[in-house]
Amino acid sequence: MTSFILNIDVPDVEAGVAFYTSAFGLRIGRRFGPGFVELLGAETRIYLLEKAPRTCIAPDSGDARRYDRHWSPIHPDFVVEDIEAATEKVLRAGATQEGQTCAAPYGQLAMFADPFGHGFCLIEFNALGYDALITSEGCRSG
Repeated sequence: MTSFILNIDVPDVEAGVAFYTSAFGLRIGRRFGPGFVELLGAETRIYLLEKAPRTCIAPDSGDARRYDRHWSPIHPDFVVEDIEAATEKVLRAGATQEGQTCAAPYGQLAMFADPFGHGFCLIEFNALGYDALITSEGCRSG
C-alpha cells in the first residue's frame, strides 16, 4: 500500500511552524534538527523543510526555490467544517485570499496563498461532496 506525506519547503521553519499551527490547528510532532519539523493533526503528516530562497531545486533542474507567489499544479486542499471561520483563521495567521469564497456543486471553495507563496484551498463539502460532480453517464463507486 502507498502512503502519503506532504513536504513543504519554507525559507524559515519557525515562521512555517507559526503559520501552519495557527492556521490549521496542527501541532509539532518531532524535530529532526534545525530546519526540519513534523506537524501532526491532519490526516497525513506534514513536514516543513527549511530551504533558502534561490537554492537549487534538483541537480540540473535549471530552476531555483522562490517564495514569492508561485503556481504549482499540486496544492493541498484543507477540508473544513465551517469555511467562514476557517477563512478568518487562516487570514489571521498570515494567508492571502485569492478571489472570493465561491459556491461549487460539492460545497464552498476558497483559494489562498500561504506566507511563503504556496497555494492552498479550503473546502467545506456539502452532503454530496464530490459525488455531486458525477453525471448520470458516470459511475458511482462504493
